[in-house]
Amino acid sequence: MCGIAGFFNANQSLSEQKSHWENVLANMHRCLAHRGSDGAGIYLREHVGLSHARLAIRDIEKGTQPMVRRHPRGEYAIVYNGEIYNTAELIPRLRSAGYRFQTTSDTEVILYAYIHYGKNFVSLLNGIFSFAIWDGARNELLLYRDRVGVKPLFYTVFEDTLVFGSEPKAVFTYPGLTPSINENSLQELLAIGPARTSGNGVFANLHEVMPGHFLCYSGNGLTDTMYWDIPCREHRETYEETVLHTGALVRNAITRQMVSDVPVCTFLSGGIDSSIVTSVAARHMREHGETLNTFSFDFTGNDVYFKSNAFQPERDLPYVNQMLAFCPTNHTYLECDQQTLFDKLFEAVDAKDLPGMTDVDASLLYFCSLVAEHNKVALTGECADEIFGGYPWFYRPELMNRNGFPWSDDISARTLFLSEDFYLPLHLQEYSYDRYRDSLNRAPALESDTPEEARRRRITYLNIKWFMQTLLDRMDRASMYSGLEARVPFADHHIIEYVCNVPWEMKYQNGVEKALLRDACADLLPESLLHRKKSPYPKTYHPGYEQLLIQKMQNILADTNAPIQPMLDKQKLSQFLNAPKEYGKPWFGQLMAGPQLLAYFIQINDWMEKYHLSL
Repeated sequence: MCGIAGFFNANQSLSEQKSHWENVLANMHRCLAHRGSDGAGIYLREHVGLSHARLAIRDIEKGTQPMVRRHPRGEYAIVYNGEIYNTAELIPRLRSAGYRFQTTSDTEVILYAYIHYGKNFVSLLNGIFSFAIWDGARNELLLYRDRVGVKPLFYTVFEDTLVFGSEPKAVFTYPGLTPSINENSLQELLAIGPARTSGNGVFANLHEVMPGHFLCYSGNGLTDTMYWDIPCREHRETYEETVLHTGALVRNAITRQMVSDVPVCTFLSGGIDSSIVTSVAARHMREHGETLNTFSFDFTGNDVYFKSNAFQPERDLPYVNQMLAFCPTNHTYLECDQQTLFDKLFEAVDAKDLPGMTDVDASLLYFCSLVAEHNKVALTGECADEIFGGYPWFYRPELMNRNGFPWSDDISARTLFLSEDFYLPLHLQEYSYDRYRDSLNRAPALESDTPEEARRRRITYLNIKWFMQTLLDRMDRASMYSGLEARVPFADHHIIEYVCNVPWEMKYQNGVEKALLRDACADLLPESLLHRKKSPYPKTYHPGYEQLLIQKMQNILADTNAPIQPMLDKQKLSQFLNAPKEYGKPWFGQLMAGPQLLAYFIQINDWMEKYHLSL
């Protein structure tokens, strides 16, 4: 994993101020150095500049970037962030076509595959990636992003120059580009956030390459091509055949993603998803005479203050221990105290360049920094719930049938302490509903679907295109802030394409969520864990954390220069601060309730201060 950035203008000569543009590229690298501290490189030609910060995972000695290859047609260069898991299948075909490899890195495979197959070669790749390819033969710059958006890639067009970067901060290092917000920024933050509309960078005029898309920029302008979307197919296998097929896909994806020239670890939460990944990874390591490192996360005081609710019925720790007894690993228990969690709220804004999932982001950021002291690569259980139907809005009718995003339908919670004069002109409910309807209109369907099956297919589509994107965004920024590469085997597109077309009654056998996944991987888990009820990522219930949030918001309320002051209704905010905070009624997902609402606006204020944004 790495950080990439650069710029291209077909009509501008960069050679006239070579040292200036080299400094710009160096600045781009510096602001992304956390994504890869093992190396740095720049590439500068007449019209294009590329910058790279390297986290060395494959071919540590020779896989430096930007990587440049010359061909009879012209010069080609690439900067790349990600991992390709099927290089062993691509290399023989390229060798037979006459290409000679100088490294064992997947970067070189991508570049040669582009040169050989052309722009649509990306459909051949199995992996997580964002990359930029400079095609000197055509005088074009191409930006690619993986199918489901595991790796980020932001861009803008400024004075005919395409500027791009793995994170917004890299884009804003380009001379003359100044961060700003507009009405749409506020609608994204307050109606959709911490999710984002696909392609929307929240900052004014900032965009993100959409998952499953690639862009081509030349003297003729910008084109956007979609190369992948979730296919819609009839499912013709029996349940027994489906169980076997699913089990094979899951095991294959996890094993493929063990590829690395440095040791791999796993996050072990005690849920079935991370436990399945851990079980397969541990077996793979044992076959090579090695022991897998695993890490679990919790909060100081949760043994005393944990509050069971419909979304989070029980703690993870007992199940972590059961899994370790079943599958021994080299395990480390990590904990986060309340002050650290509060402090990391602000660092999480630095990592993401945006407000996010508050303490969910902050705690993961902290845990990843600790994991990175031991390993460079981690496999996670992310994305299984979106694909296999693990969330309550897949099966609880009152959530499934909401006329809006099922994880974030009630706008009123988001405006509890906002001034009506501020938020009413933004039409937040309408904005959220319009984004919801836009997505529904793109969702695939079969004529043979019953109304209920069609609804569940749409719910799955919404989850993958929206909710999963938010979690992947969080995982990338939280891990890469400490130079830790987080991989997501369940997001393998072969799993998504297959499981999304499996009928709901096969996924939800006998009223048990993710029954298909449980049956497909029954041999990988202890019996007690196999039947565990879904429980999301842990969060703190310590009253001390809530008090830190209240104190910070009181300080913001008293600070007339605080940038969110124009948003607030001071009387309503004071009432909110004095009332008990609701933990069991989330306004986003399953984890963001009363305390997280305060934390979200604290992050918005911090974000606006750091980027000098005003209303």
